[in-house]
Amino acid sequence: MRTAVFTGSFNPFTLGHADIVRRALSFSDRIIIGVVGDNVHKALTPAAERCAAIARLYDDEPRVEVRIYNGLAVDFAHEVHADAIIKGVRSVKDFEYEREQAEANRHIGDGIETILLPADPSLAYISSSLVRELQHFGRDVSDLLPASGEKNE
Repeated sequence: MRTAVFTGSFNPFTLGHADIVRRALSFSDRIIIGVVGDNVHKALTPAAERCAAIARLYDDEPRVEVRIYNGLAVDFAHEVHADAIIKGVRSVKDFEYEREQAEANRHIGDGIETILLPADPSLAYISSSLVRELQHFGRDVSDLLPASGEKNE
């Protein structure tokens, strides 16, 4: 069974994140979404709430599990016996950062590979920080987030 982890703060989990999960399921038997814990990342929404909200999106998808983790993504991948770490990249800047992380993870990770998935061009402008900024100024962001009743298959 091929298991991959998809890690991040997901503050909030956007349509871009959901697209990465959907696409990763085409080549993975199981995806574990790792939500960075509160002791690692200071977010406005507690990790437990973010985790529960994402899990609700995948209630009908048994191949997706959502967990909170604290520490390095590569250590989380080992803990859950994953074969790979999935990361989405929206830009060259994202690519360079994630490439460096992938090299470090390969160096310390004892066989854990990182798979970089380029964002769907129609979603590449969406980031959690953009969503938070728009929310701060009272804008409707519903078209940037998966609907809670939406099936993510």
